[in-house]
Amino acid sequence: MVREIRENELHELLELYLFLHEESVPETTEHLTNTWKDIIGDKHHHIIVKEVDGKIVSSCVCVVIPNLTRNIRPYALIENVVTHEEYRKKGYATECLNYAREIAERENCYKMMLLTGSKKDSTLQFYSNAGYNSTDKTAFIQWMNKI
Repeated sequence: MVREIRENELHELLELYLFLHEESVPETTEHLTNTWKDIIGDKHHHIIVKEVDGKIVSSCVCVVIPNLTRNIRPYALIENVVTHEEYRKKGYATECLNYAREIAERENCYKMMLLTGSKKDSTLQFYSNAGYNSTDKTAFIQWMNKI
């Protein structure tokens, strides 16, 4: 089943993020709790999950950003695409991305964007097969100092 995350599934999501780039699950602090409440309460912020046998095994984030150009149509940003390593190559991340596309279409977005830090051909081919291209735009990133 592909669906949006439930409020009580934060810890399971944070465990899944260990297969993304996180080294540990963050401590349950006031900052974490408040950030989670902000995300869950934001109608533009969608955390999509694939559930298999009651376990979240894949996820992506889709944020719909209101916009004043393109006939006042929003756009969507995809982030944190991840699948548990034991569940990869089964199409679960593609299902999550397709669900994100449904959200973007429902919200009348004129485009969807995602960035990946991976240089692996298999990852780049995965995104290409999912309908994304790397030729229309050039991405630039400015990393902020850590606190």
